[in-house]
Amino acid sequence: MERLRAFLVGLPRRYKRLIQVTTDVVVVWAALWLAFIVRLGIDEMANPLRDHLWLFFAAPVVAIPLFVRFGMYRAVMRYFGNDALIAIFKAVSLSALILVIVVYLNSNQQHTVPRSIIFIYWWLSLIMVGGLRLAMRQYFLGDWFSASQHVPFTNRDDGLPRVAIYGAGAAGNQLVAALRMGRLMRPVAFIDDDASIAERVISGLQVYKPKHIERMIDDTGAQEILLAIPSSNRGRRREILGFLEGFPLHVRSIPGFMDLASGRVKVDDIQEVDIADLLGRDAVPAQSDLLERCIKGQCVLVTGAGGSIGSELCRQIMSLRPKTLLLFEHSEFNLYSILSELEQRVTRESLPITLLPILGSVRNPSKLMDVMKTWRVDTVYHAAAYKHVPMVEHNIAEGVLNNVIGTLNTAQAALQVGVANFVLISTDKAVRPTNVMGSTKRLAELTLQALSRELAPVMFGDKFNISRVNKTRFTMVRFGNVLGSSGSVIPLFHKQIKSGGPITVTHPKITRYFMTIPEAAQLVIQAGSMGQGGDVFVLDMGEPVKITELAEKMIHLSGLSVRSDRNPHGDIAIEFTGLRPGEKLYEELLIGDNVVATRHPMIMSANEDHLSWEVLKGKLTELLDAVDEDDYTRVRQLLRDTVSGYSPDGEIVDWIYQQRRLEP
Repeated sequence: MERLRAFLVGLPRRYKRLIQVTTDVVVVWAALWLAFIVRLGIDEMANPLRDHLWLFFAAPVVAIPLFVRFGMYRAVMRYFGNDALIAIFKAVSLSALILVIVVYLNSNQQHTVPRSIIFIYWWLSLIMVGGLRLAMRQYFLGDWFSASQHVPFTNRDDGLPRVAIYGAGAAGNQLVAALRMGRLMRPVAFIDDDASIAERVISGLQVYKPKHIERMIDDTGAQEILLAIPSSNRGRRREILGFLEGFPLHVRSIPGFMDLASGRVKVDDIQEVDIADLLGRDAVPAQSDLLERCIKGQCVLVTGAGGSIGSELCRQIMSLRPKTLLLFEHSEFNLYSILSELEQRVTRESLPITLLPILGSVRNPSKLMDVMKTWRVDTVYHAAAYKHVPMVEHNIAEGVLNNVIGTLNTAQAALQVGVANFVLISTDKAVRPTNVMGSTKRLAELTLQALSRELAPVMFGDKFNISRVNKTRFTMVRFGNVLGSSGSVIPLFHKQIKSGGPITVTHPKITRYFMTIPEAAQLVIQAGSMGQGGDVFVLDMGEPVKITELAEKMIHLSGLSVRSDRNPHGDIAIEFTGLRPGEKLYEELLIGDNVVATRHPMIMSANEDHLSWEVLKGKLTELLDAVDEDDYTRVRQLLRDTVSGYSPDGEIVDWIYQQRRLEP
């Protein structure tokens, strides 16, 4: 059977059509013959081939051209659906109607064709032509009993994982069809909140209420649940996931509605549960005028364009139709990756946008000046930074040079060239920091705040003391962790669960703010359009998430249990490794309580202390001297003196500092 199926599927298209036409001629003859039997009976029936031979020639002559005209030979059997059934109904009905006319025109008294013969022929043709195609669809799918869950003697164990589909709507039914075709999983049941379809059968699967999941598991042996509710909001998905967490089932989902609509993914692209659904927070609709103000028809530069936030900024900026998008990145691989993705999109959507990939470092001020001047940049989104707390703690000099001096170089180049808008991507770790990364990001904020308050500042490092007129509007946007970014705990937890554990968490009480990368990037763009100059905007991150609880939810939704003192036979253990250098138990978004609302409900404006440009230049000079001398004790003290609330926890762990202390 398998060899025959493979042979038939592999035939050239013209041979497949010839087989279909030949089969339909035989089916039409059979339907006509059976019509005579049904009407006259076997005993009394005269030989129809002797008395009505012309009718057996006329029937296929009328039917086959109509079958061709209605596209019945263009349909692929494996994907035979409702549209094809409607085409069959139209073609068979029209052929029967024309055959009535033919019979009427050729009737004679000696061999009269009973009028009901054509009606019987019509419904027999519908059943035989349509039924044969439905049977062949199942045959080519290789699964005769995929929709026969409740048919006696048809159940069998095919070794495929058994899955229940949560959501019996259009997406759920498409998913069932895709799973049956792919034959990697076996759908065994639907679960749906709609009481009107509970206990009914859809696509051959019984529909269970959520409260009957235990019974569903006993009845079907389901091992996984696939969420097929792409149009549900995050709040509803969070409720469902919270409910499913109590069952020993691995929960996964199909992509969201917008991903399906855009064609980026298919309905059968099954994925692990989106952690954003566990947070349960729906994104606030964007305000189009804020999105477009600094981008549409302009030249936009994104530094750190290959990073997590930088790349998402580039994707969203593309949708807002800039004239030119400059991708500034020091990692060749990251730059190539985001460029390839965006070029495909430009081609696919025929976007009138010039994409320019530029390899360079924000620590090279002349390169930044050349780029901004050559392309007459209108808006800069500065996302380039070192953000990994322990890594920067061990490499203090690089953190200072990249986060502070890199921001200073980019801001001064923008000011000297006359860039209209400059947006710094900051972090919640800049608030009362306990680490070098947070303190350098706060110092970067102070740099922009100081520059924005100068009408004609003298550039840092300019020995000629020449002032430049300030035409640049500097804005800072501060937010917490983004889901799925480089260094995020979520991919790490997935990897640890897949390898059998344990999951490593630094501290039982550690909490973090989370936001999705697309939401953060969209809010950054809108916030950058609202500032008057020197503004520090803070994104509403919702409630902080306890990392231990997040780990437990991920374990439960993988169909596993947490191993602990109370449950020593659990599947995955959670181990606490202790806080890493510079790490805080919790993060904050505001230094003080002086915050005001903006026109966007998710964006607040913080009024915080700042330094004058002259004072800050002196501090930066001292800081650079200390870095050049590898004097990290002095670097730490200078950061303490400059950054309000900076209180480092523990000893200096910079690699060079530690190695020199070990030397005699």
